[in-house]
Amino acid sequence: MATFRTVKGFRDFFPEECALRNYIFETWRSVARRYGFVEYEAPVVESTDLYRKKSGDEITSQLFCFLDKADREVSLRPEVTPSLARMATARQRDFKKPMKWFQLGSCFRYEEPQEGRTREFIQFNADILGDASAGSDAELIALSIDVMLAFGIKAEDFAIRLSNRQIWTQYLEEKKVPAEHSGTFLQIVDKIERAKPEETATKLAAIGLSLDDVRAFMNAADENHPAFAALRADLTARGLWSYVRIDAGIVRGLAYYTGTVFEVFDLKHGLRAVAGGGRYDKLCALMSDGGVDMPAAGFAMGDVVLGILLSKTPSAQFGITEYLNSQCGVDAYIVIADETQRAHALAAVQALRCAGVRLDYSMAAQKVGKQFQAAENQKARFAIVFGAEYPEVQIKNLVSREQTVVSADSLVSTIVEASKRPIAGPLLA
Repeated sequence: MATFRTVKGFRDFFPEECALRNYIFETWRSVARRYGFVEYEAPVVESTDLYRKKSGDEITSQLFCFLDKADREVSLRPEVTPSLARMATARQRDFKKPMKWFQLGSCFRYEEPQEGRTREFIQFNADILGDASAGSDAELIALSIDVMLAFGIKAEDFAIRLSNRQIWTQYLEEKKVPAEHSGTFLQIVDKIERAKPEETATKLAAIGLSLDDVRAFMNAADENHPAFAALRADLTARGLWSYVRIDAGIVRGLAYYTGTVFEVFDLKHGLRAVAGGGRYDKLCALMSDGGVDMPAAGFAMGDVVLGILLSKTPSAQFGITEYLNSQCGVDAYIVIADETQRAHALAAVQALRCAGVRLDYSMAAQKVGKQFQAAENQKARFAIVFGAEYPEVQIKNLVSREQTVVSADSLVSTIVEASKRPIAGPLLA
């Protein structure tokens, strides 16, 4: 008999994994909304030409692309920025500037899976369109920092590695390197930490540069460079500049970046970048064939590397545990000790759920002991026992082991009020 497995590079989300995913989603949404961002969504499938427009024909090797039933070439989205540019340029007159938008959802890349990289992944994207100031760059960096802190990742666990494409533009001009080599050069710099030195030196020599000179320039770049002045002033005023490390090697290999570029890195586990982005002032004009020239900046954070980092960071575990307990359990469990009272118990089930109580019960007759075990398994705080004493109902606090008896008429109000008190608090005020 055939055994079916997930497609290579894709993931199942069983209940606990799904709860963790939702915790990540809710944290992303919560922090973005604190910053005044509003949520949008774009299609998972777009015309392949949209991605060619942004990245060239070579991008198709990384895409899940196919012909639809009308023989149109379409692709699963590898990222959201092209869709954002398409949407924003189409209706930018309908929105006041700056447009602070965020999105989260699945993206797909046909790459070889490895640690921190899958073929299907979930991204949180935050972008600011219609503002060319360094304040937008600072706002995005501040947002990325606060997202990390919201997950319980402490200051000593991560850093923002910051650079600016302009410092390399100036460098190439000083070295009289032709503009047509700038894309190649930036790709070399982007891989300089991972590539073999001799290979890097050969590639640089082909455009008239030496590896020693490039490394010397990288080492000399610091926070006093004019390109970082406004950004440093802004983040210093927020008390966030201490998270920043100037690193000229951060160039973000994508050609469309025009200014500030940054990545969020963990400092203890050697993982891939948790997030990355920067300023891309020319993309909207490119995507609209020059029709809309709108400055923009943004970043993306993926769930795969973030999930690995959360699992390795002790300070992040409390928030995860609290959330999982709240999502994977119930507030109360109704124990039907006398089957003749099942109709009354079902009426209470409905009334309690309508009052917002997370509640479960045995849908078939079971021994009382098994029902209490089910309550424990579901991490219920209260067991509500319907027995021969009805209309009196027994409530047991499964944490403090305190118990009391109330009338059926007051059951809903008693449970609702008790749920608001500390876990080991009294059942009755």
